Amino acid sequence: MTDAQLLVQQMHRDLEPVERKIRHHPYLRAVEERRLEPLHLQSFVGEQWWIISSDLRSIALLISRCERPDSQRFFNDVLQGESAALEAIPALAAALGMQLSDCAAYEPSPGAQAYSVYLAWLCLYGSDAEVAAALSVNFAAWGANCARMGQALQRQYGLRADDVVFFSQFAAAPQDVTPEALAVIDSGLQRGVEAKRIARAARMLQGYESMFWDTVLSIAER
Repeated sequence: MTDAQLLVQQMHRDLEPVERKIRHHPYLRAVEERRLEPLHLQSFVGEQWWIISSDLRSIALLISRCERPDSQRFFNDVLQGESAALEAIPALAAALGMQLSDCAAYEPSPGAQAYSVYLAWLCLYGSDAEVAAALSVNFAAWGANCARMGQALQRQYGLRADDVVFFSQFAAAPQDVTPEALAVIDSGLQRGVEAKRIARAARMLQGYESMFWDTVLSIAER
């Protein structure tokens, strides 16, 4: 096993409690049981519009800082995914009774936006290895939750497949850290990026991911 693989294994063990909390969050059950009205789901869309809009800029900034071609390619793929997600938001918003102007006018919540704020900090001050590790771990849990959300919205709320492309795109994210991400992490370790910094980035981002779900549930239940 490479140093990157060993580190990722340890990160998964350390993050198991927060991973379990994210993947079994009561917000998901509330949607699956249709205990939230469509109006109450609009806050999820509004928060995501702000998050994705911010993450696009953050990843683009990171690419401009990357000197290694493998890192540039990896994060360019991430950037394309974020761009596709932003393009999918209008259909989801419309299906839940929102216009795109409503997303732009939506007032974001600190607890939900902490994720994107920390990612922006990482992209500005962190290494490519830290961001690759944090995003890879995060996208697995986020993708699993998106799969449940997309299915529940179709089954319980009557949305069509075209309405939930935002979720289905993220649901296709790999559940394991990809070889491309491992290469970026391994390169960082070889350059002297400390393993504890990489693990810290993943731990912090997952903590903020958990805060996102707590916040959107709190907003929906007001």
